[in-house]
Amino acid sequence: MVDLLEAFGYTPLTAGTGGAGVEVARDQQPDLVICDVHLPRLDGYGVVQQLKHDSALRTIPVVAVTALAMVGDRDKMLAAGFDGYLSKPIEPETFVRQIEALLPAELRATAPRAASADVAQPAAEAPHRPGERATILAVDDGPSNIEFFRSTLESAGYRVLSAGGVQEALEVARETLPDAILCDLHMFPQDGYDLLRIAREKARLAKIPVAIISASFYAELEVRECLESGAARFIRRPIEPQALLAEIEALLAQKGTQP
Repeated sequence: MVDLLEAFGYTPLTAGTGGAGVEVARDQQPDLVICDVHLPRLDGYGVVQQLKHDSALRTIPVVAVTALAMVGDRDKMLAAGFDGYLSKPIEPETFVRQIEALLPAELRATAPRAASADVAQPAAEAPHRPGERATILAVDDGPSNIEFFRSTLESAGYRVLSAGGVQEALEVARETLPDAILCDLHMFPQDGYDLLRIAREKARLAKIPVAIISASFYAELEVRECLESGAARFIRRPIEPQALLAEIEALLAQKGTQP
């Protein structure tokens, strides 16, 4: 990780134990913390707890890095205070991009330096990179969910655009025409049903397949309502990264089959 970060112009600080990591964070005030979960003495959960309870440090994003892959592990980490999650082994080709997702644009080594400060849409941040696959627009009002979509899909080579609500998503979709849309069902003030309805009424967007994702208790009823409203797929939360990738592959296979 140090080699990769240095190669992109970042200044990595290191610590071999959780306690040492907390002390380095207090002393150096880093812009982001990447923390292993299994550390000697004070583990990653203890580290993030101390950082998030320190008024001088609580706004620093903390990314968990772990080989844990059980259902619920990611939710446990996010509930503990981690702002993001990366699985071991890390992918050198995508590691820096995944980390940069949690940094302000002006601190990203790979961000265009001449970008206008008033550009609001993530869609305009970067063109296709060589070797990237389809473009997916992820719509969710939860930053941690967006980070999960981005880290999972980008690690598989997809280009990911994001939006925090329906109106922003529609603007991004009109400008970029993504290959597919992954949208949370329960958002405010407009929800996934609104996105499906509006997209269906717009000729330019009607052919883009939309997958709705939800952890609602009323999933069976919502599955039927979403599919009847035009969704190509309904995905249940929580979902593991490999399962999400399989759902996206199936969603893309439906592109062009929408009525």
